[in-house]
This record gives sequence, structure tokens and C-alpha cells, in this order.
Amino acid sequence: MRLALRIVAALLVLVIAAAVGGYFYARPLLETGTGYAAHNSCAVTLVAGRDDPETDLPDNPLVPFLTGYVNEAGRSSTSQILFTLSTQKAWYTRGFGCTVGADRPEDLGEATKVVHDTNPLSTAESPEPNPDVDAAIARAFGDGLGTVRAAELGTRGIVVLKGGQLIGERYAEGFTRETPQLGWSMTKSVANLLVGRMVHQERIAITDDSLRPEWTDERKGITVDQLMRGTSGLSWDETYSLGTPITQMLYSEPDMAGFAASQPLAHQPGTYQQYSSGGTNILCAVLTDLADAPDADLPRQQLFAPLGLTSATLEVDMTGTPVCSSYLWATPRDWATIGQFALQDGVWAGERLLPEGWMKASTTVTEVRQSEEQGYAAGWWANKKADGSLVDPQLPEDTYWASGHDGQRVYVVPSAELVVVRLGFTPELEADQLRTDELVAELVAIKPAEG
Repeated sequence: MRLALRIVAALLVLVIAAAVGGYFYARPLLETGTGYAAHNSCAVTLVAGRDDPETDLPDNPLVPFLTGYVNEAGRSSTSQILFTLSTQKAWYTRGFGCTVGADRPEDLGEATKVVHDTNPLSTAESPEPNPDVDAAIARAFGDGLGTVRAAELGTRGIVVLKGGQLIGERYAEGFTRETPQLGWSMTKSVANLLVGRMVHQERIAITDDSLRPEWTDERKGITVDQLMRGTSGLSWDETYSLGTPITQMLYSEPDMAGFAASQPLAHQPGTYQQYSSGGTNILCAVLTDLADAPDADLPRQQLFAPLGLTSATLEVDMTGTPVCSSYLWATPRDWATIGQFALQDGVWAGERLLPEGWMKASTTVTEVRQSEEQGYAAGWWANKKADGSLVDPQLPEDTYWASGHDGQRVYVVPSAELVVVRLGFTPELEADQLRTDELVAELVAIKPAEG
């Protein structure tokens, strides 16, 4: 009996040791999951003002084991696995959103006050009913699909501008025109506008290189333009899975730009195009180094205040650097304002804020030796590829758009004076199932009312 007990005890010790060892081996992977959940619950609750953060979690085997809470009084959220493991926290700062980290970020400075005086769209009345426009929007919401398939489509907000005027608008239940929504990688297109602001002020040029002091090898040849276009050559993996560079950067790294900049070269700069959130965050760190304002305030000072984007919040990492790859929250109307600003080539309220021709250059795809992308330009996606063919023949040649995770889109069609915003939560469908390209094509085809 004693021998049997000893054997059982030894086996139990081995099982516990294996479990502990397995946990510490998997901990970096698990912390990307708890980091995602902590950030999501913090931002959905304290930035967007909603009480249902669980509806923005992706379908993942880890989700059923996540536990946590939001401390609204303490302006933070906590997430862990089974109440004890891989704990991660996110901290809310007014004006700068939620930041994942062990402690609250410090020295972010005061957030520049933003008022809507220069943004007529923020206070515009709801548009008059237009049967053709409303029918196109209804199809993009999945009307007629049935409850289950419409929920899978997940459209939460659509705004349509024609000639700068609001002609169509609709929101899902639980969302209004005042509800900020996360643009995910549409933030990269906004980063392009921030670069344009700095170029216009002659603080930077797109040909500038030697962008990081630690880049003393071939990486010193990487230019601003290459970071915008995904041709830096830095090693990267944009796959949203536990433990990949993109998820490690967003949910485990206090200095996101520093982490991305530490990656080795996989390709000669300028020869290979690969979509990279890391490259965009390096770019924003370069911009903040040149700015007069505190790092976190750069987007508010340079873009949100001039455009009157009162709802816009671009979240920061623990160093205070804006996460320009992924974390801009704004109402659908403010996203539409960004699209209209692009359509007007950077002229707003009678003032030129971007270099003349900036948007044409930024939405022109350049030829590279090899590309993983279809129509990616400088932070914007373009319908016309480098060889002259179209990404989507049903859309006008000059169409370009901002695109984000889970189906976020801002389309700009200069030839039709059209801006179309679609926001939602669509983790299970492919891009061609969103009904957004069809929405834009329908809106382009609508004839203006006579008289």
C-alpha cells in the first residue's frame, strides 16, 4: 500500500510539474488573449460607452475560459483565465483611450480640446428619406437575409455623403450616431494623413531614412514612404493568432514601435510588399519624435482638432505613442468626415492641411518586385493596381478605401463625389461577403433627383 501511495504521489507531482511547466511555456500565448479581452472590455465600456464588451470578442477556444471585470470608478479593466492565470490589465485615460500594461501609463499630458465648429457633419440633421439610397443601405444591413445571417453580417452603422452632404444613414440596434466604433486598420489610413500634415509643415519628407537610432545596419535605408506602403522589408506576420508578432505587439509589448523596429530584415527595403501593422507603429513613433506636443496628443493636435472630430480617440501604448496601426475610435459620422477630408485632398474649412496632390500620390499603387497585397498604396487601398487592372471592376477606377479588421470600411469615390462608411463586427465572413463593394456600386449608379 505504501508503495502504491508513493507511486501515486510521484505521478501527481509529475502531473503538477507538467501542468506548471506547460502553463509557463504557453503563458506568452495566453497573455495575448487576456490582453485582447482586457483592452476590449476597457475600450468598449469607457471609450464607446457600451455595456456589452463580450459581443466584440472573436470566436476563439480561449474565450470561454476568460474572466474579468471593468472597474469604471478606477478607469480600468482586468482579464484573466479562470480568475487567476495570465492576468492582464487595461487602463483608461481621457482623450487617449485604453492601454494594456501592468500599471497606468504616466506623463501622457493634457489632451487637446476638440470642438465641432469646423465639422458641419457632426450636427447635421438626419437626411431626408431617399428610397434608392435607403434600399441600398438596407441590403448592406442584410435586410431580407433572416435573423441569423443578418447577425453574421454584423453591420452596425452606415453613413453616405454625396457632394459633402449627408444623404443616407442607419445604425443597428444598440448603436447611434453618437457611438464611437473601432476602425482597426482603417487607422493606418489616418496615419497617412498625419504624415501628410507633417510633410505639409516641412518637418519630414517621405524620402527620409535613418529613422531609428538603433538601425545601424541595412535597416537605416528604410524610408517613410516604405513604412507607409509596407515595403520596408522588415520581418513580420500579420496573422491574428495567439503568439504572432501582431498580437504580441498589441497585447504584450509596452513599446510597440520598439518591438516592431527590433525585427530583422527579411527583404531588401523597397523590393517586397507585405502588409504590416508594425511598420505603421514605427512610423507614428517617428512622427511623435518630431512633434512639439506630447506624443499621445499628436493626432488630436494635428488632425482631430482641425477637422472637428470630437468623438475621435486614438489609443496609445505604455510609452504614450499612438497605436496608429489599429486603435482609432470614432463615430460613423466622424469616419465619414475623414473620408470627405481625403476626397477634398486635404482642404478643410477653407484651409489646406495636406500638400497639394497628397491623396493622389497616397492612393497610387507603385510597382515592386513582389507583393502579397492587391492594390495597397500608402496606407490606403486603391481600386487601380500598379499594372492598370482593377481590384474590383464593379467600382469606378478612382475608388480608394480604408479597410479594417472585422469589416470596417471608408470608401472614397472622387469621380462620384461619394464617401461611404460601413462599420460593424463581422469576424466570420470574407471581405467579398460584406456587401460593401455592392453598396458603393449601387450608390454610384443612383441618378440624382431632377429639379
